[in-house]
Amino acid sequence: MTIKTILLTLTSVFLATAGQLMLKTGMARVGYIGTERLGKPFQVIWDVLRTWQVLMGLTLFVLSAVTWLVVISRVPLSLAYPFAGITYVLLALFSQFVLKEHVPYLRWIGIALIVTGVVMVGRTSGPEEDADPSSKQAVPSAAAH
Repeated sequence: MTIKTILLTLTSVFLATAGQLMLKTGMARVGYIGTERLGKPFQVIWDVLRTWQVLMGLTLFVLSAVTWLVVISRVPLSLAYPFAGITYVLLALFSQFVLKEHVPYLRWIGIALIVTGVVMVGRTSGPEEDADPSSKQAVPSAAAH
């Protein structure tokens, strides 16, 4: 991956993470949606849509998706997608230190494994995977000589 593609990938990951945090913050304002509230679906939808944090979270997700489309137009999905795992790391950190949620020890071990996997996948890429396929010239076969 080129530096530009890595930056785009990380931008998509950060936008998705920020989107999740905004959605969680917004839904904390909306409150618990239990069976009783689900009996009034239009009221729940109205409550959710009136919450600016939810709308901001959805907007950030759209921006993340648009950025992601650029990324997967440049590199194989099998290379790009594991980088989405960075979202787990960021969300766990923000959940524990900003939202003050408890993140169990075993979950941190799993997150460490995800980071290890992302690093391993990232090290398998080469600049040729990020090249514009329309700019590649045909390579003559050995039989033609």
